[in-house]
Amino acid sequence: MSTHAWTTLAIFLLALLLLTKPLGLYIVRVMEPPAGRAAGRIETLLYRLCGVRAAEGMHWLQYALAIILFNAIGVFVVYAVQRVQAWLPLNPAGMANVSADSAFNTALSFVTNTNWQGYVGEATMSYLTQMAALSVQNFFSAATGIVVVIALIRGFARHSAQSIGNAWVDLTRCTLYILLPLSTVLALLFVSQGVIQNFDAYKDVQTLEVTQFQIPKVDAAGQPVIDAQGKPVMVDQQTKVQTLAMGPVASQEAIKMLGTNGGGFFNANSAHPFENPTPFTNFLQMLAIFLIPAALCYAFGRMVGDTRQGWAVLAAMTIMFVALVVPATVSEQGGNPMIAKLGVDQSSSAAQPGGNMEGKETRFGIGDSALFAAITTAASCGAVNAMHDSFMPIGGLVPLVNMQLGEVVFGGVGSGLYGMLIFAILAVFVAGLMIGRTPEYLGKKIEAYEMKMTSIAILVTPLLVLAGTAIALMCEAGKAGILNPGAHGFSEVLYAFTSAANNNGSAFAGLSANTPFYNAMLGVAAWLGRFAVIVPVLAMAGSFAAKKRLAVTGGTMPTHGPLFIVLLIGTVVLVGLLNYVPALALGPVVEHLMMFAAH
Repeated sequence: MSTHAWTTLAIFLLALLLLTKPLGLYIVRVMEPPAGRAAGRIETLLYRLCGVRAAEGMHWLQYALAIILFNAIGVFVVYAVQRVQAWLPLNPAGMANVSADSAFNTALSFVTNTNWQGYVGEATMSYLTQMAALSVQNFFSAATGIVVVIALIRGFARHSAQSIGNAWVDLTRCTLYILLPLSTVLALLFVSQGVIQNFDAYKDVQTLEVTQFQIPKVDAAGQPVIDAQGKPVMVDQQTKVQTLAMGPVASQEAIKMLGTNGGGFFNANSAHPFENPTPFTNFLQMLAIFLIPAALCYAFGRMVGDTRQGWAVLAAMTIMFVALVVPATVSEQGGNPMIAKLGVDQSSSAAQPGGNMEGKETRFGIGDSALFAAITTAASCGAVNAMHDSFMPIGGLVPLVNMQLGEVVFGGVGSGLYGMLIFAILAVFVAGLMIGRTPEYLGKKIEAYEMKMTSIAILVTPLLVLAGTAIALMCEAGKAGILNPGAHGFSEVLYAFTSAANNNGSAFAGLSANTPFYNAMLGVAAWLGRFAVIVPVLAMAGSFAAKKRLAVTGGTMPTHGPLFIVLLIGTVVLVGLLNYVPALALGPVVEHLMMFAAH
């Protein structure tokens, strides 16, 4: 790694560490306010309008049903807005109604915090759809993840209790007092750096040079014309006019990052200069992705009465993150060994001059692009400032591994921490079996019921990823979307289902995924990947809350020291990643070996 890459990583981790405790304390104060603190006026008004009994707690099943109902309504609203956007206001570009399959996929994607985008944002969505449907769900899906982990933490913190909180109160407080203020501040910072925020019509501008390009030739029915080799016939075009898309970008960009959503206003996402214009905004975006997940770790320790527990989880996340950033950056900075230095014999082992800059923005360079890729896939974000499809095989392997670990290396807001706590429960269970002692975590016994829920939460995502990939590769509709042959094409399909089921949303690209087949398959994978994990987590929260807390004895396993951190990391790597090793071997691993064999 270069000096710049190491320096950026160090500054990033230092800034994150400095912000973790104060924001964590604030989250605790918001979600678990001091006794006697009255609700705010807006909060109280919302409860009255919606008929919410704020003082009443919920059983875990009631909590889960409320969360599912809330998000199901969100799916309906987002789908409906897309289907009628042509007749709604705030549509200066005259966007047509979105097709049924694309609207279905986008609705499920944004509600589940996946934010997979099979469409071109600036050519498909009106301003109203971007704001009232997509940005609103950026807030609500992030709030859903946060309140679920808060409910699980309450399960550990309470004893002999039937309630894990009130879902409606938790969603309201999280949105009003955490996500909205942070997003407002970040949006203003973005605007100050040049991120656009307006409702102007799209602008046609004259370019300094004539742009030459090709488009597919289509027949009378609007279908691409295919030549004798089965390839589309291309037609030469040229223009001196470029259309610049406008819109309320900064407001969506802020919650996109803070909520680990990832859905960009533009198709190029955070590589677009109107979304991410400067190295400073790039740093702010990376920091925003990890900010709430890191703060929730401290909030976890504070709420269970032992901040060491939160620091231990945060340490495990940080160690794994650094261990994955390094190979990704080294791989990209080393470049393709098949491209020898100018003037050097092609049989030499010279690295690619300057490293692999393909698919990367020059204003960010290799170091910042590789770091961004690791951050956005370690968290459940999916925003990209470079094309992952153009990364070296190892550089592309790291984002895949980040997601396949369950996105618990910081992970999404809330979902990363409750995913890591699931692995912590499993680690304690394994350790208890090794020493012949009933496993316990934070004073709560880990019994058969909790292990069943843990097994479901851990295994559901690999099942969705591997089964979905297999189905896509067996079906003609799935294979038709693959634009690259061999191992790389396999990696594209594997990445798509990994991204959807783990609620990430980033794409390898190179895969024509905006088809009825992929829109349906990836949408269902996103929904099940979200709620087939949330329900077992809430079930465990209810089970733990009802149990008495055991006193710490000499035989209690410490879960805050270096030994537990190593055990936790080992459990995540062995259990979280082992399911995917054969698939990774068929994709990026074999592609890496083929590259060196050809060299």
